[in-house]
Amino acid sequence: MEKQYMSQQTIRPIAIVTGASRQRGIGTAVCRALAQSGVDIFFTHWSPYDRFMHYQGEEETPAHLQNELRAMGVRCEQMSVDLSDVEAPGRILDAVEERLGAASILVNNAVHDEDEQPFDQLTAATLDKFYAINMRGTLLLSIEFARRFVQSTGGRIINLSSGQGVGAMPGKLPYVATKGAIEAFTVTLAAELAPRGITVNAVDPGASDTGWMTEEIKQALLPHAPMGRIGQAEDAARLIRFLASEESGWITGQIIHSRGGM
Repeated sequence: MEKQYMSQQTIRPIAIVTGASRQRGIGTAVCRALAQSGVDIFFTHWSPYDRFMHYQGEEETPAHLQNELRAMGVRCEQMSVDLSDVEAPGRILDAVEERLGAASILVNNAVHDEDEQPFDQLTAATLDKFYAINMRGTLLLSIEFARRFVQSTGGRIINLSSGQGVGAMPGKLPYVATKGAIEAFTVTLAAELAPRGITVNAVDPGASDTGWMTEEIKQALLPHAPMGRIGQAEDAARLIRFLASEESGWITGQIIHSRGGM
């Protein structure tokens, strides 16, 4: 698998993966999948958000993941960063260049979400929290990545969507609005960056069991799953690994619904 990523100079590509903080999360699975293919990894995480979301027992995951990836034979660095900070994109790219070199792959996986909220109880402050990470943070990091891209071809930006265009998600209006915007700007950003040799795509992994699902939720979803199972983080990671590879160079501006038929 490694050969698909290696240039004639055998220089390893470098990937930035945001939001890799939980053992069963999609960000962590993406880091592993890319590392298996010989990609050096720089991942970000933000533990205050994990504590807010009640993800327990995950405080040591970034350090454990870094050691795991290094044991796979790739270089790996990590950074704790709040992507709602407008200075975060520059700080991330500076750190990547200082520790590893110029990145050619960006996976925008980090997200802000909260428990369901009735539409008539939404406030500007709540909407701003979603907007700052899901929309502004993702777009600013993508722009900074593109500004610093130094190759003539082979750049990859992969965004994570959540299928907002597939159906309604009552009680999740701020999440739907801000994550749905990712699908919209993916298409236009792809056209903007194509002349720079960068492809831009979005992946909708559907309902995936990344540790947040209760047994009740799983049982409610299973009757709607044609393949008889719920999606796993590794399902999304395999698709993202392909989109990050040389073989995907003719694919850009696409929203790929990888939902197992759901």
